[in-house]
Amino acid sequence: MGDSSPPPPAKEGSSSGSFQCLMLTATNYMVWALRMKVIFNVHSLWGVIDPGTADEKKNNVATALLFQSIPEQQILQVGSLDSAKEIWEALKTRHLGAERVREARLQTLVAEFDALKMKDSEKIDDYANRISEISSNSATLGETFEHQKIVKNFLTSLPRLFVHIVASLEQILDLNTVEFEDVVGRLKAYEERTQDEEPQSVD
Repeated sequence: MGDSSPPPPAKEGSSSGSFQCLMLTATNYMVWALRMKVIFNVHSLWGVIDPGTADEKKNNVATALLFQSIPEQQILQVGSLDSAKEIWEALKTRHLGAERVREARLQTLVAEFDALKMKDSEKIDDYANRISEISSNSATLGETFEHQKIVKNFLTSLPRLFVHIVASLEQILDLNTVEFEDVVGRLKAYEERTQDEEPQSVD
């Protein structure tokens, strides 16, 4: 009764009574902290972190759980700290700083994506690659652009040269379900056909 021993690592097919600590990485601090808090609460250990208690046994168990969930190099960095609370605060300070950098970079990418315009001298392939690169970088930082947003942003940011084909595509395609690659392919075909045509004067 009242056993505060750390839970054994969860095994495949194990019951819901087993809890496996999520390994902390450079990009998952917020999720890691939430999951660790749940595990601490299940084992009546959260008081060691907030507000912080002097219970040596609980402190040792909480420290053991933390050490199970952080990379070896970080164990070396926080191993000299005296309590689980100090370790938790050190990890929070380090990773929230990195989180703010990630969020700032993500905001920059979103703004860049929203402001995208295809240059008159640019090819459809090159412009599509620019959009895909921004989308991929955003996904790496944890924010995935919705499929419909990518397609619609692509179509609305094309030069006037493509106004007629864009209007046609909007009529014949469901922009909520059509694949980005399909739209790019159709526009590439249109671009190739018009390249051989003589330029027409505009009234």
